[in-house]
Amino acid sequence: MEFLAGGRGEVRITRADVGKRVSVRRLTGDGEGAQRYTDAVGVLTSWNEGVLSITRRSGECARIAESSLVAAKVVPAAPARRRTPAATARELQEVAARGWPAVETERLGEWTLRASGGFTRRANSVLPLGAPGVPLETALERIADWYGARGLSPAITVATGRAEADAELTARLVERGWAQERHTRMRIAPLAPLADAPPAPAGNAPAAVTLSREPDADWLALYNRTGEDGPGGRVAGDVLRVLTGGPSVWCATAHGPDGRPAAIGRLAVDGRWAGFSAVEVAPDARRQGLATLVMAALAERALAEGASAAYLQVEADNTGALGFYDRLGFTDHHGYHYRRALPGAAR
Repeated sequence: MEFLAGGRGEVRITRADVGKRVSVRRLTGDGEGAQRYTDAVGVLTSWNEGVLSITRRSGECARIAESSLVAAKVVPAAPARRRTPAATARELQEVAARGWPAVETERLGEWTLRASGGFTRRANSVLPLGAPGVPLETALERIADWYGARGLSPAITVATGRAEADAELTARLVERGWAQERHTRMRIAPLAPLADAPPAPAGNAPAAVTLSREPDADWLALYNRTGEDGPGGRVAGDVLRVLTGGPSVWCATAHGPDGRPAAIGRLAVDGRWAGFSAVEVAPDARRQGLATLVMAALAERALAEGASAAYLQVEADNTGALGFYDRLGFTDHHGYHYRRALPGAAR
């Protein structure tokens, strides 16, 4: 990497570059012995309290002190491709977890326990991406205790049709009485075609789409999943922390002719991936192309940040949404569902 032209480096990234692919050089060593330069390339997933987190293609996360940086730059984006991206189930599961982050997490081997006051299954279930590091019975006991302490029933996300380990985990949970629920499809698509906004119907002016880093009151009023009741009812703080979490989050609102919000959507950009969620249209504004317009505005934003591939998650019985995303070019990558412990079956 040509950082040190003329023997001097330059840090050319800021916190606004979270979600972009960057290349950084830092000085390592304790100041007493030999010091050397170390390079890292990956997605800048966070920059908090003087520490940068950079996620490499392998999924490994490097934590780098801001004070150690001697040079840094955003890596130019490759030309957007218009073909379906290749990806492993694990890569997508990890990206999706970062794009919809839980308020609380705890590691159990290669499993991640997630809780967010009951807001959405994704943010309140265990994500098993390997072995828990302990016998399954012990793992289930710890999971039951952890979720019980938060007033939540234990749930585990299980991928389907991808690996023998997932099938084995499912079988063992079935033996212990863990019930299945919410079968979901992980869908992917090339990003560039999504940015091709459709023409407005004859005689209609195109709706204005605005983007912001956080959802405002109008956006939240149209979002119909502002919380499944958790302990003590809805926890608004947890809802906002999940919705605004992620490497680079954008909220889109399409306003109708009367200025009222007519459609919304959410985007989380993470390296090459653009994750779409929370796409909703007001009942009296449906079948006007507003959802497609919101997707196009968010896709354009993601392309500007260097993303090239899109993903989203749709419940398998949501035929309307599946048909809509079919028309946009999304195809199934893999499926997953939740296994929830019924009373007396958690251990």
